[in-house]
Parts: sequence; C-alpha cells; structure tokens
Amino acid sequence: MRAVLVTGAGGSVGTALTARLTARGFTVFPTARGGALDLDVTDETSVQHAAKKIAGQLNGRGLHALVNNAGVIVQGPVELVSDAELRRQFEVNVFGAAAVMRAFLPLLRQERGRIVNISAPTARVAVPHLGPISASKAAMESLSDAARVELANWGIPVVLIEPGAMNTPIFEKAAVAATTSLKTVPQDLLDLYGKQLTGFGDAMKKQRLSPVDAVADTIVHALEARRPRPRYVVGGDARVLLMLAHLPTRLRDRLLGQMMGIAK
Repeated sequence: MRAVLVTGAGGSVGTALTARLTARGFTVFPTARGGALDLDVTDETSVQHAAKKIAGQLNGRGLHALVNNAGVIVQGPVELVSDAELRRQFEVNVFGAAAVMRAFLPLLRQERGRIVNISAPTARVAVPHLGPISASKAAMESLSDAARVELANWGIPVVLIEPGAMNTPIFEKAAVAATTSLKTVPQDLLDLYGKQLTGFGDAMKKQRLSPVDAVADTIVHALEARRPRPRYVVGGDARVLLMLAHLPTRLRDRLLGQMMGIAK
C-alpha cells in the first residue's frame, strides 16, 4: 500500500487529489490547518507532531510521496504590500514547504519516495501586482531544483507542478486579504495606484479559471509514473505565460502590463 501525505488538503485541489488517490488504492494522509489531521506548515511544532503521528500510523513503513500543496496568494503592487503580508507569503509557500520536506524525508527515504511541489508559472515569469506570489514560487522552485540533485543519491525524485489559474477559493481569498491590507495604506500613496488597482481587478475578473481536475490528474500521474518528469505545466494559460519568458525583457514587460490591465 502506497502512502501519500497531502498538505493543504482542505482546498479544492487537495480534496480532488485525495479522492482520486483513495479510489486508486493509495493510503492518503490529507492534512490541513485545523483539519482532522492537523498540520500548520508555518508552525514547526505542528509539523513535527504530524510527522510523528503519521510515522506511528505507518507502523514501520515509509511514505511513497509528499505533495506540498498548501499555499496562499498575496497580491498588490510591491510598494503597497506590507512587511507582514510579504512574510506571510513566504512563511507558507517557502519556509512551510521546506519545513515539511525536512520533517518527512526520513519516511520518504524508507520507500524511495518522491516529493511533488505545487508551483506556478509566475515562478518563471513574474507578474505585476502578483510580485509576492511570483517571488515565493521562484524561491520554491530554486529549493526544489537544488533538492532534486541532492536527493538523487537516495532515488527521491523532486517534481514541480506549474498550473495556470484554477477555479479555487484561493483567488477570492487573495482579493479579500489585499483589500483588507490596503486599508492601512496612506490615501495619497493609494491614489497613485488607483488606475492600476482598478485595471488589475478588471483583468482578474475576466480571467478564465480552469477546473481543478487537470491539476489533480497530473499530480496522480506524477505519483504513479515510474520516472516522473521534473516539471509539469498544466493549462493553456500557463503555457502562454511561460512563452513570455523567451521574449526580450522590454517587450515582455509591455505585454504583461497590457495583460494585467495596468499599462498606461
């Protein structure tokens, strides 16, 4: 029986993934902050407690895979994002993911398991007003790329999934958090970005959100493949965004400004 730990399992992707893995005969440990199997990736004590609890339930067996799915989105112009919000972005998406990897690697080594980290195309193409999430995913990908080489000695693949915009509550939560955070910004500074904020908001409303099914199916494939690929890009919008990475910088900047509704 192959055992898989899924963080952030309370969200749409985590729920869909858990259902698919269970149906395919995996033993799934779906974790979430405040969930039945509690795991707060930003709390080292919580991470260590979950590792000990799951090790006990495995009865001497190891993990087939860890899926680092927990994440948040912090949005807004870099000048207007507070230190607290920027730290929250990295605490969950970077430090939390790294802490979970460290805690569960002993169990992964037992089974020559694998790590699947959920990233985003913004890791490779930073998007205006999404600088914090772009930076956190870039950091996660750098850590993942380094770990892939370091853990190869034990036969532990490290896989990155880069999905496009999905139909999950994370975007709505990000918008609400951004609105709350902007209330602390001085009005004169806020006025400078008035048109940008309106344009970005309109662009976000128009984006087409894909169902989570394709992402969940891709993760399942990465968990079952004998030799999983280092990266999987999921969704047409993700591929379009990554195409911009090959353009000259000034042209890319101009197109991104137009796409996100903040160009003059």
